[in-house]
Amino acid sequence: MPAPTPETLRTLTETLSDVTEYLRENPDPSEALALVEPLLDEYTGLPVQLADTLRALARTIQEHQAIPRTAHVKLLIAELRSAAWEQTDQHTLHYVLDELRALYDDAESEQGCSRCR
Repeated sequence: MPAPTPETLRTLTETLSDVTEYLRENPDPSEALALVEPLLDEYTGLPVQLADTLRALARTIQEHQAIPRTAHVKLLIAELRSAAWEQTDQHTLHYVLDELRALYDDAESEQGCSRCR
């Protein structure tokens, strides 16, 4: 697998920015939920991936021989790991999506079709 580049990651963040802009245009809630669902997947979503990325970066810095083992570096590594745990805690956001989807589906079914009203 080729190594990711800063440019490929910029493309990913631009795509995320595009999703945000699109959601600001108030699309249909079912479409909005479908777009956000992969971002908040409990196993592969952004919170989990970002947490894993931060941990991997901390490990890379910690294990690199050329980086000094100073108290400041140790503090920075600890901050990365702390941020990773905060991100991991956000993995439960997929439950919020589940509840929102259920509420939206209930509201839609209560409205019924125009002939039923």
